[in-house]
Amino acid sequence: MSGPSLITFGGVAPKVDPGAFVAPGARLIGQVEIGPEATIWYNCVLRGDINRIVVGARSNIQDGSVVHVETPRGGRAGFPTLIGEEVLIGHLAMVHGCILRDRAFVGLGSIVMDDCEIESGGMLAAGGMLTPGKRIPAGQLWAGRPARYVRDLSFEELEGHKVGVAGYVALGKAHAEALR
Repeated sequence: MSGPSLITFGGVAPKVDPGAFVAPGARLIGQVEIGPEATIWYNCVLRGDINRIVVGARSNIQDGSVVHVETPRGGRAGFPTLIGEEVLIGHLAMVHGCILRDRAFVGLGSIVMDDCEIESGGMLAAGGMLTPGKRIPAGQLWAGRPARYVRDLSFEELEGHKVGVAGYVALGKAHAEALR
């Protein structure tokens, strides 16, 4: 089985911390940085061809997700995609030109569009679509297409996030070992 594709674009190669797990079939292109113990799962595409993508420590991007950026144009800087530490991104998510602060959560099949921000402990529910320029405040759950505020997250839900992060770090290490 071949490993992930790390593709240099515009003279810039992806940078992957040695403690991260990037699954076979994942594609990292150009200005992409992956932090320690982060996990990028099977068939994900992180395309930093026209702006940068940063994935912080212990964050995970689950199978089939796409992460891209918005191009600079007309004197505007564009929008990189900045993913903080301990962020959970569910399967088949689309994350584009946005900021996901530490411990943010993006549910299965969700879309986060340009110039959006999910603050620390904020959650976009499965299937949600956060339209351009929207912000999910810390500790809130938003859902729907377009996404709207649903309720504040409980202490137990926020603590459960830590369990998910630890689980994905351990699972990444197990997959890396199995592939050796």
